[in-house]
Order: sequence, then structure tokens, then C-alpha cells
Amino acid sequence: MTLETLAIIDYGMGNLHSVSKAFAKLNDENGSKYDIVVTSDPVVIGSAAKVVLPGVGAFGDCMGNLNSYGLVNIIKEVAGRGTPFLGICLGLQLLFDGSEEDPGVLGLGILPGMVRKLIAPGLKIPHMGWNSLEIKTPSHLFTGLPPAPYVYFVHSYHAVPENSQVVTAVTEYGSAVTAAVGCGNVQAVQFHPEKSSAAGLAILANFLRG
Repeated sequence: MTLETLAIIDYGMGNLHSVSKAFAKLNDENGSKYDIVVTSDPVVIGSAAKVVLPGVGAFGDCMGNLNSYGLVNIIKEVAGRGTPFLGICLGLQLLFDGSEEDPGVLGLGILPGMVRKLIAPGLKIPHMGWNSLEIKTPSHLFTGLPPAPYVYFVHSYHAVPENSQVVTAVTEYGSAVTAAVGCGNVQAVQFHPEKSSAAGLAILANFLRG
């Protein structure tokens, strides 16, 4: 049997080992239905059945690497043609038009909106730790999760979409903070599901099954 490919995009930045290890574990438990591939090859990404964009670091550095690796167009292409797509942490932020972290740097522009600095008076920035999710809009990523599941965050910025309807979950950190977004085949989470224990693994499993 020929396995379909799940491509985890490698552009020199991102928590690739932990993400790929989590998907590999889930894939094994579900009968190894996918070939889990960490890749920077646009051909492999373009032909994959599912695509994951992880990200750790600064917005401008990540966009610089995506451009230098020649991956911007293929990411827009697969997202635009309906391939199931998951952004993780900075991989969520990169989907938007730009970020206050690096003014003037263009994001992928797949979802309209900007990434803004967290405003949380009296609280530490970056936001680092476990927080509960409030589900705002139905998403298959959250199927079967308990109410208000706890997940693990590490970030100083969050997305502010032009269309609030794409916000699928928020968390409270001084104010309501975007925790997940979704628009059709494109879904993304600000937290780290690969570090979020059972709830995080359930979210990744839902992406595999969806």
C-alpha cells in the first residue's frame, strides 16, 4: 500500500523534532496511514496529502527563511487549493499579513489581519505556561476534547484577524488572546500541541483524521 504524505515544512526554524515525533507516534497508533516527512522540497510539499507549518523564533527571521528556501509560493498554493494545512505557534502568525514584531516584513497573507504584541498589565511577557482554551467557533481540531482544555503556550505576540469569525479558540491572558484560527482547510494554533499532553495529542490526532 502506498502511503499518503504528511509534510512538515523545514525552513531552518521550528520545533521539528518534537512535532514530527508526536505525529509519528499518533500515526503508529492509528495504523501508519501516512508517511511523515520533514522536508524543504517544494515538490514534496506540493504533492502532500496534509501539510504542517511549525515555527519558533522571530517573525521576520522565519519569513526571511521561507523566502530564501523558496517556500512562500508553494505554501500559498497548497493552502489555496484545499490541502489540509496546520500552522503551529509562529506557524499561525506567519499566515497573516504582518507582525508588530518586525514592521515592514510581509507575512504569507493567507488570512487577512495583523499580529500584535500581547498587552497583559501585571503579567509576564512572554506568556509562558498552561492556559485553558475557550472554543469560539467549531473546528474539527477540537472534536472530543473536554470543556476548557489546558494547553501550553510560549509567545509574546498574537494574531488579530480582520474577520473575527476565523478565531476558533481564545485564551485569557490579561485579555482575550487568539489561541487558534481556522478557515476551511487552513487551521492553526498559537500554543504547542506537541507539548500539551493528552489534549495536544488529541488535537494533532484530529488533524490526522480530518
